[in-house]
Amino acid sequence: MSKRKVQHKVVTQKGKEKGKPPHTQGWSFHNHGLKLLISLFLIVTTLVAFEQVRNHAFLNFDDNVYVTENRQVQSGLTLKSVIWASTRMHAGHWHPLTWLSHMLDCELYGLNPGGHHLTNLLLHIVNTLLLFLVLKRMTGRLWMSGFIAALFALHPLHVESVAWVAERKDVLSTFFWMLTMWFYMRYVEGPGLNRYLLVLLSFTLGLLSKPMLVTLPFVLLLLDYWPLGRFQSGQTTVNHEPHRSINPGDQKTSALRLVREKVPFFLLSVVSSILTVFAAQRVGAAAPLETYRLGMRFANALISYVSYIEKMIWPHHLAVFYPYPEAFPIWKVVGAGLLLGCLTVVAIRAARKRPYLVVGWLWYLGTLVPVIGLIQVGVQAMADRFSYVPLIGLFIMVIWSVPDILVGWRYRRVALSILAGVILLILMMVTRFQVKHWQNDVTLFTHTLDVTGNNALSRNNLGAALFRQGGYQEAIVHYTEALRIDPRNALARNGLGLALARQGRYQESIDHWKEALRITPDFADAHNNLGNTLVNLGKYQEAIAHYNEALRIKPDNANAHNNLGGALRRLGRHEEAIAHFTEALKIKPDYAEAHGNLGNIFTELGRVEEAIAQYNEALRIKSDFAEVRLSLGLAYLRVGNRDYAMKEYEILKRINPDLADALYSEIYK
Repeated sequence: MSKRKVQHKVVTQKGKEKGKPPHTQGWSFHNHGLKLLISLFLIVTTLVAFEQVRNHAFLNFDDNVYVTENRQVQSGLTLKSVIWASTRMHAGHWHPLTWLSHMLDCELYGLNPGGHHLTNLLLHIVNTLLLFLVLKRMTGRLWMSGFIAALFALHPLHVESVAWVAERKDVLSTFFWMLTMWFYMRYVEGPGLNRYLLVLLSFTLGLLSKPMLVTLPFVLLLLDYWPLGRFQSGQTTVNHEPHRSINPGDQKTSALRLVREKVPFFLLSVVSSILTVFAAQRVGAAAPLETYRLGMRFANALISYVSYIEKMIWPHHLAVFYPYPEAFPIWKVVGAGLLLGCLTVVAIRAARKRPYLVVGWLWYLGTLVPVIGLIQVGVQAMADRFSYVPLIGLFIMVIWSVPDILVGWRYRRVALSILAGVILLILMMVTRFQVKHWQNDVTLFTHTLDVTGNNALSRNNLGAALFRQGGYQEAIVHYTEALRIDPRNALARNGLGLALARQGRYQESIDHWKEALRITPDFADAHNNLGNTLVNLGKYQEAIAHYNEALRIKPDNANAHNNLGGALRRLGRHEEAIAHFTEALKIKPDYAEAHGNLGNIFTELGRVEEAIAQYNEALRIKSDFAEVRLSLGLAYLRVGNRDYAMKEYEILKRINPDLADALYSEIYK
């Protein structure tokens, strides 16, 4: 393939570009101005659609795994955390760059969810601008490229990828997807080793963010066909005009050579796919064939392909989780198969005159393959986030087809401009409305239950959210409904046990935890919670056995270490208790409860000065920890410091008057 000569622009003092005809100079400036105006429009409208996320909370659905309960991520960018991100297959994935991005957010914002959400939004805006610039440079179509970018930015199906902190991997990997396409286009314009390596590097970074990019080499081949026009088959026509090609005619090459050019990309995709399957199987996220039979997976894939198209056209009943149905109506499966087959035939037959149809359609079909459910990871039937990149293919088909259909109509430009404005306004309004549902766990899962049926996962998560707010009876209702739908849901049994225990219904809670452990023997949290209830019943030896089992399963469980220390303290095994409290603090240095417990045991042993130090550390972490303030006041009295005890009393009066009265009576005894 010969290299294309690139003409460098030189601007004179009068602002004219050498090497360009005089009549094109004004158009160039006008074109740049329009491009800047469209870019500004994309930024502003995206911000208007998504700005609410800055006030949203973390969710109890994966955000805990990625940020709020992940001590490696919360430690920020340290050598230890970077090594962890690079070597661990955590949460069923190996995506080190995603972990590093969350760590950077913790460095910048701590655990302020607004900052984490704004990073997602910023990446979405950058992805939108890159998509616009790539399409504009590849096709030369300014307004059509801008409209596709606007659809990408504002479509409600993309809310999940932006408004969910745990989906950082989606927007981050797409950034590298767009960057890869940009570098690839530059490579096609002027082939060279350095430019080729830039394409390969960007693609690799994308795979390190999320393995969704495994289909990108296939998409690059599609772009070679249209709009880059690199295939040897000759010119095609679009809108009855010669097809725009970045390459001169002598640069067209054989399909085989274009495939060979992508071999390193395909090899990286294979490696990434193997690592992804291995990581999913390691944590049990990849469902075995006996759970979802091949026929069911194929049926679900056909229906999901059509469902995404339906939701693109009419984005209604969007949910964070779509439960896998127990059965599929045969008419629905056959109808979906026929529709997809017909659309494929139409796209292929129209390929010569309208190549964008086959490129857009194969883009859509191909990029969904890793997440369409043939290899089932998770228990969802489909997910809005999976459409983040695939919808671009459908957008290309529609936006390039409409002008072709209306060619020759006198009022085409005016009608299309008005229609485009109305569509974008509607999408922006619907997206803003959809973003509101992602405000917190209660709003999200309440909405999900409103638009889906038999949704055990959402029932469980809503129950967990209500439990944290103190709504124990409401939580019990949702946990019970989750178990009606799925009696083998160990998470719901664990949550139900917690809610029942808070109501003092200990024997019922014990029964549910035992059933949860029968279903999932290596359920560390169930062992830990069962141990807590046994402690409340005074059965310390049984509790210790369950705490030890929880630590066997999960040695870095700070809660289990703390709780085991408490049970050992009750039995007078002080040195062992101190060892477990200390271990809990090694794992979680800001564990206020462990500091308080260590202070209590030091008080019992007469090591009051050490106890005071632990109490003060607990209060530094959690200033409204009333029980510790009482213990600290009493410790000050033991060392004869009545003034300091009075200071603790004054603070306690504001946060817990009852405990304040107890301390007051000790001060003036």
